[in-house]
Amino acid sequence: MTWLWPSLLGLSGVVQPDTILRWYRAGFRTYWRWKSRGRPGRPRVVREVRELIRRMSTENPLWGAPRIHGELLKLGFQIAESTVSKYMIRRRGPPSQTWRTFLRNHADAIAAIDLCLVPTLTFECLFLFLVVGHGRRQLLWFAVTRYPTAEWLAQQIVEAFPSDTAPIYLVRDNDGAYGHVFIRRVRAMGIRDRPISPRSPWQNPYAERLIGTIRRDCLDHVLISGERHLRRVLTLYSRYYNETRTHLGLGKDAPLGRAVQRTGNIVTTPILSGLHHRYERI
Repeated sequence: MTWLWPSLLGLSGVVQPDTILRWYRAGFRTYWRWKSRGRPGRPRVVREVRELIRRMSTENPLWGAPRIHGELLKLGFQIAESTVSKYMIRRRGPPSQTWRTFLRNHADAIAAIDLCLVPTLTFECLFLFLVVGHGRRQLLWFAVTRYPTAEWLAQQIVEAFPSDTAPIYLVRDNDGAYGHVFIRRVRAMGIRDRPISPRSPWQNPYAERLIGTIRRDCLDHVLISGERHLRRVLTLYSRYYNETRTHLGLGKDAPLGRAVQRTGNIVTTPILSGLHHRYERI
């Protein structure tokens, strides 16, 4: 081969054969890079699609590349499955749903109860008993009494959940009013009693939030004259709360669902003598 490259004899005393081969490979890559310049290769995946792939893989941890690829095809994106796999979010270990998803899938089986004190115009105190469902934040039941005994509370639970509508779990605090009669009645209905830890109202957040909402939206603006007056006011407010009032936690929908109206004239209906209003199209 020296007759092909006479200069190799001069280099033999300076470099090793491996160096010659390394130079050759580098020259080969440089030559073909130069020769292939300006030629279009595989088209780039637009940013919108890349972000959509990452979003789908984040929101659906149980989906693999074939499932996401199928969704993209249905959305009109022509893309290879290998490209989907390339831009998916990588995880360690088996896929797992988020805590939020896990809790929401069980929320319909949970209800919460609580008592709150309502002062009257004559400086007496009434007790308001509330039952709220975790699934849609719905006010399921309310009752008013001057003396919340265990027997009375047990009867309210029966009236709040007729037939087979009882939840699986009931969250409550450790108020002494929930005596043995109440606990036995709850268990007889097939409900699992779940009292929260002492001095931990944050463990019963939906009921506590509902009480705060009722106070801010209603009771703080009305002078209650007695039991009958309180029941009438709460009846009007509970209808407004469940059917009209929008909630951030429900995507700004009402607990019982409120349809979107796009046509018709807007009509205003006063609620609680104008303390709140309902707007709808007819």
